[in-house]
Amino acid sequence: MTTTADLDSPTGVLDAVRDVQSSISELEIDKFRLAVEWAVMHPAESVLHAAMVDGTEDELAIAGPGAPLVAEFCVAELALALGMSTDSGKRYLGDAVETRYRLPRLWSRVMRGEVPVWKARQVATRTIGLSEDAARFVDTHVAPVAHRCSYAQIDRAVDHARDLYDPDEAEARRAEQAEHRHVDIRLGDVTTDGLVYIEATTDLADALAFEAQVAAKAHDLLDTHPQLSLDVRRSMALGHLGDSVGRELVIHAHHDVSSTDGLVRVDNTKSWITVEQLGEWCQQEHTRVTIRPVLDLNEHLHTDRYQPTDQLREQVIQTHPTCVFPRCTRPSRRCDLDHTVEWPEGPTDSINLVPLCRGHHRLKTHGGWTYERLGPTAFLWTSPLGQTYLRRT
Repeated sequence: MTTTADLDSPTGVLDAVRDVQSSISELEIDKFRLAVEWAVMHPAESVLHAAMVDGTEDELAIAGPGAPLVAEFCVAELALALGMSTDSGKRYLGDAVETRYRLPRLWSRVMRGEVPVWKARQVATRTIGLSEDAARFVDTHVAPVAHRCSYAQIDRAVDHARDLYDPDEAEARRAEQAEHRHVDIRLGDVTTDGLVYIEATTDLADALAFEAQVAAKAHDLLDTHPQLSLDVRRSMALGHLGDSVGRELVIHAHHDVSSTDGLVRVDNTKSWITVEQLGEWCQQEHTRVTIRPVLDLNEHLHTDRYQPTDQLREQVIQTHPTCVFPRCTRPSRRCDLDHTVEWPEGPTDSINLVPLCRGHHRLKTHGGWTYERLGPTAFLWTSPLGQTYLRRT
């Protein structure tokens, strides 16, 4: 054990750091092994036939061909014990099972502490989609050098195995990778100055046409904004590309006039901007501003029907931006609205409706999970094993 006296010198501190790092590595190995134990305890055979027939629970393939299947609903409880979301826990469990059953040489090196768990997961994540023969090839060639090989080397080994053993899959992947055009507007990462990161991948012809439009508009903005840099004017040009037909700006904003911070809540993006920024947006030339009634999140709305009204649905979504299951981050607009107390015993109103993504809705309905509402945005979930988890949205 490290004592205060051990930390009186630089070498003592370094020795203590090495001890701590060694303990962390050992614990990571234990955690990886325990994940496999959890999978073994919840095989596909544990899913009752009746449950599979009526769709309440299914067997789940978390690793590649030849690895054991697990009971679908076992993932959520392990994930929360790991401090992860259900999706992240599924990936972790899948990597552990993949390594144990399809990459046995790599698994042995991990258990001996010769390859870190994080490096093994990088290999396992890439081999899950391979056939058994291809995975065996990767294990044979990568396991001996896994402690020092790079991601690029792992990728080359996986691609070579796919070419050798899964040629049809290899060709399909090449075709898929050739078509990866996209535009990503990161509305979930808005700064307080109202700035948003945008990235895109497109074909050359579209890129050249777009560059010409941006360059021309940025040059036009030089007349009215001579003090701004070219980069700033190019950024502004994106918003002005539709000036010939005008643009509509619809913002769901909430501002507490009693607040001293001068910030406005933008519900569209779940972010904050300054009052000044909002004013600048609304005053921009060729912009049509739409003003809609403010939705009072504290108002009690209800309906006698099972389905909520549009206004009630919007209120629930604004109150809870994500699924209310612990650690779930799926946006509430893509979720089901669940009656906390089942309808018709429970009403369809502001208090009794919350968003649950489809997977966690099934856990609550068929998987033995229950929850109670402790406050406007606080929920206490109880697992089938009696474990409790508090979630605040």
